[in-house]
Amino acid sequence: MSAPDATPRVERDVAPDAADGVGQRVPARPRGIRQTMSDLHIWTGLLLGWFLFAMFLTGTVSYFKEELSQWMRPEIAHQADRPEPAVVAGRIARTLETVAPGTTQWSLRLPDERHQVANAFWRVPPKDGAKRAFKDANFDPQTGLKVAARETLGGEFFYRFHFQFHYMPVPWGRWLAGLAAMFMLVAIVSGVITHKKIFSDFFTFRWGKGQRSWLDAHNALSVFGLPFHLMITYTGLVTLMTLYMPWPEMAGINSPAMKRQLTSEMNAFLQPAKPSGEAAPLASIEAMVREAERRWGPGSVARVTAVNPGDAVARVAITRGEGGRLSMSPQYLLFDGVSGRLVEEKLDVGAAAETRGVMVGLHLGRFGDGATRWLYFLVSLAGTAMVGSGLVMWTVKRRQKLADPQRPHLGFRIVERLNIAAIAGLPLAMTAMLWANRLLPLDLVRRGEWEVHVVFIVWALALAHAVLRPPRRAWIELLGLGAAALALLPVLNALTTDRALWRSLAQGDGIFAGVELVGLAFAALLAGLAMRVARHRPKGTQAGRARTTGTSSRPASDAAAAVEGAR
Repeated sequence: MSAPDATPRVERDVAPDAADGVGQRVPARPRGIRQTMSDLHIWTGLLLGWFLFAMFLTGTVSYFKEELSQWMRPEIAHQADRPEPAVVAGRIARTLETVAPGTTQWSLRLPDERHQVANAFWRVPPKDGAKRAFKDANFDPQTGLKVAARETLGGEFFYRFHFQFHYMPVPWGRWLAGLAAMFMLVAIVSGVITHKKIFSDFFTFRWGKGQRSWLDAHNALSVFGLPFHLMITYTGLVTLMTLYMPWPEMAGINSPAMKRQLTSEMNAFLQPAKPSGEAAPLASIEAMVREAERRWGPGSVARVTAVNPGDAVARVAITRGEGGRLSMSPQYLLFDGVSGRLVEEKLDVGAAAETRGVMVGLHLGRFGDGATRWLYFLVSLAGTAMVGSGLVMWTVKRRQKLADPQRPHLGFRIVERLNIAAIAGLPLAMTAMLWANRLLPLDLVRRGEWEVHVVFIVWALALAHAVLRPPRRAWIELLGLGAAALALLPVLNALTTDRALWRSLAQGDGIFAGVELVGLAFAALLAGLAMRVARHRPKGTQAGRARTTGTSSRPASDAAAAVEGAR
């Protein structure tokens, strides 16, 4: 090996017409901040990019998780008219006396425009030293009776997956999600520094220009939701800050009383005290809810929680809903469960807890109305496309530099196949869960878990398909299959339930019909992408043209690099 090759290169060869004009060696310019940030942006975006894509896509869907959960429980009828919340709370509280006798705690979520039925969970008294467990059920607001519905995790699965994944201990999944979010934050900041013309490029899109088109799309999607992407990434880290940085809590909280105070600052979930053993009937829940509505306004109550119901030390908390409030900090009224007397009004928390509450509220977006939720959904979808286009751009850019694009090296093939499995395979896997919801037997043991298993079985098959098929064919086939699965979802629903799309539209059931209409829109999007890939004809690479003409492309490449560096 010659001396110049054995030492770090600080010079580069240039063509005779470049730089100095005589073909001599010229000093290479030192790498600037933008070049350094470019490398950081590329590798932080790539290394966990597939996790980020999955987090963004499932998080986007989660903004309508309640609507999706309702679609996945077709046995729950559409409620055109709802009784008063106070009346519903009173009815179901009386039902829980017989459904959950002897429980030390029950909590009831009242129906609203996004929930057709009420949902309650309650503690099951331990037996033979077993740990306490919970049961839950849905209740008809008109009658107060239990509603039978198929077992499913519904949209809650996508919500949980987007910040803790699956098939691993919950803390591990949340740590992995936090690491991916930190990489995302670094990628956003370094991307802004790298692209000095990012805002002007937002108004420029060159269609059909290969790498240039991917870069234009990536820039436009990045700038379109840049404030949102920064906010959603940072606030996502804040939501789990006590997991990632537990030391202040460990150092500052050294007694059970302080622990209880911290809990009350962060949520309204009451822990039951020791029962007195003296039986006493529960006071009117309806009157307590009416008192809360008198203070906060009609429809403002979201949840009713009772501890030690039927005992002399019973307490009832009436929790305020999140609508119209930016902060997620708890607000509730605490009543004596026997006399119905107001014991405590919890409306304020400390500055630190309120800051956290605002951050969590911004991340979840539950403070707004339907228009706000749609805005969150669309900008988050743009973020998903931003991550996906960045992953694809990595392969598009490097394919042009390969000596033989038809036989890329192992690292390139791994990235390319993972891109296909993540970007084209995940939407198909998520749709498979909706198909499983309609096709799995209703009496199947652990049916909800099997719906989730189907997601990962289909996703694994998509990965195998991406490995075994040529990349271009794999893109077309997986995108086309995802489009077909979504497009046929209304047909499947019509064949397996009595709530066909046209019937839901005629009954004014916007939630049930909306899920299928959005599915059709996504089907059109995936079909359009599949057709775009099918029509695309990659241009010959520089290396391929050089082999065809029998000349070397190195001088031209070096000249271009020198001219670009001189700029």
